[in-house]
Amino acid sequence: MTIGITGPESTGKSTLAEQLANYYGAIWVPEYAREYLANLHRPYTQADVENIAKEQLARMNKALEQAPKLIFFDTELIVLKIWLENVYSTSPVWLQEAIKQQNIDLYLLMDIDLPWEPDPQREHPHLRQFFFDWYQRELLNHKFNFVTISGSYHDRFEVARQQIDKLVL
Repeated sequence: MTIGITGPESTGKSTLAEQLANYYGAIWVPEYAREYLANLHRPYTQADVENIAKEQLARMNKALEQAPKLIFFDTELIVLKIWLENVYSTSPVWLQEAIKQQNIDLYLLMDIDLPWEPDPQREHPHLRQFFFDWYQRELLNHKFNFVTISGSYHDRFEVARQQIDKLVL
């Protein structure tokens, strides 16, 4: 069972992924972009974002090879596609194909109702609704199974847990 956590910046994806993994005793795959950008001492390029996408995919696949019962992906490939298309007006065909083949059982689309938390790696505090709508369109266009997760951090955890329990119990 794989759970992909997706959505705009500063919506609690990483927090929820870690909470859920701890609760279920499961594996979670952190967002590689944070690590990559923290070690990049120049502005990122399109090639950097594509490298991030490739490594995120490799880490997701490595977790899948371990064959655990439950895996949480703190971000997934839709995030990288939207990033590339927003900044560079393009995304590579391989990435679009990889999205179709992610085989994520449930996506948790994080709502924008949490307060924005500034971070040097975050870029769009005033475009949260724009990006939320884009993520939702992507999920709908691919006909992926998803639920929107809203409310406080506690509420988000409880709603996500209830949705996951429907699938795993």
